[in-house]
Amino acid sequence: MTLEELLNLKENQLISVKQSDEVILAIKNMVDCKVGSLLVMSDNGEFIGILTERDVLRFSAERDGDLAGARIEEMMTRDLMVATPDCSIDQAMSMMTEHRFRHLPVMDAGKPIGMVSIGDLVKAKLKDVTVEVKYLRDYISA
Repeated sequence: MTLEELLNLKENQLISVKQSDEVILAIKNMVDCKVGSLLVMSDNGEFIGILTERDVLRFSAERDGDLAGARIEEMMTRDLMVATPDCSIDQAMSMMTEHRFRHLPVMDAGKPIGMVSIGDLVKAKLKDVTVEVKYLRDYISA
């Protein structure tokens, strides 16, 4: 299965914030949308990175929990890996495991088309394995 196929199966809404927004807005968006990361766009609409729960926690720890007035651009992840729609689930899982991150933007022609989490990938992989086991059992029983 490719990431494009996975994105087509899941509720794929692009949730983004602007780099100049206050981090409190981003936290509210993550909670409301039940996600662990957001796409970050420049003030002129270009994709420039992501903001994750871990980014917020690290920044908060450095400032003794004081997030008042903090902007997303102060804590976001800019240097990140991205995937293309034709990337396989196995390739994405390998990339995420090797480089120790949990959210992967999917880009097509330089534009974000979705985001997958390690949880999305594990769920899809588990579904594939479950179907394969069913077919093997049916084959053996026949």
